Amino acid sequence: MEILDASQTAARLPYLELADSIREVALTESSGELQAPPRLVLPLSEGGVLLVMPASDREISITKLVTVHPENPGRGLPTIQGEVVVMNATTGERLGLLDGSVVTARRTAALSMLAARELAPRQRGPLLVVGAGTQGRAHLEAFHEGLGVSEVYISSRSTESAAALAGYARDLGMEAQKVEGPEEVLDDVSLIVTATTSSEPVLPGEIPEGVFVAAVGSFEPEAAELPPALISASQVFVDTMEGAQDEAGDLIQASQAGAFRWEDATALEDSLHSSGRPEGTVVFESVGHALWDLAAARTAFPRE
Repeated sequence: MEILDASQTAARLPYLELADSIREVALTESSGELQAPPRLVLPLSEGGVLLVMPASDREISITKLVTVHPENPGRGLPTIQGEVVVMNATTGERLGLLDGSVVTARRTAALSMLAARELAPRQRGPLLVVGAGTQGRAHLEAFHEGLGVSEVYISSRSTESAAALAGYARDLGMEAQKVEGPEEVLDDVSLIVTATTSSEPVLPGEIPEGVFVAAVGSFEPEAAELPPALISASQVFVDTMEGAQDEAGDLIQASQAGAFRWEDATALEDSLHSSGRPEGTVVFESVGHALWDLAAARTAFPRE
């Protein structure tokens, strides 16, 4: 069994290949060839959670174990920690162990990039990233590599983190600068990623029409990065309908406020089968699914 550390896991998961693998999995989600029961969510102390996510196709099975501890940055520890065990679905042979935090970051960013590639009215940016943590960095990389985005603005409650991520973007050859708040550049961007642990909206209720928003930070009903007014004014897409209905706080709270109806949302699988591209403002809500981890395992351990 191969035990891959963070850098080795990242090397096995290039964003473009990973996005294509996610697309392949999403297109066959309802085919009966894939299995992925609802993930187990176990509350831990101080707002932490343990997530257990199995999935399988006919050749590869995975189990992902992840802990999320929002208070960890103050302790000098990563918010997300975990591992993905990859197995031969026929024999049970353990093929490898992937770094779970890297899998989570890269498959989430690749998923958002795939959604932007399929749904964004204007794909090449400029990009605004709200949140300068692991997911902010991964999304910056994915949108740069996968969409050719060359200009980015960074907004974070930590000015030091925003400055550091902007510097990293410049190292990648991008034009980058930190901003005090999203409102400063909303008229200048066509792509927005919200990747925070905020329990309150980080964007205003009104943004310019034609912007694509990937919201990845809200995975609990009590937390919302986007206000109901923004949801109401947008075409809404979700990675999976069942996951969004259980965990997407942005949409749950908008629904409770009467600003959103679940029947108006479109699942990623359905959008990939459609030939049209949406108009107006687009919101893509991603709360994660074991199928996307399975896609990562298929990328890291390609079938012969």
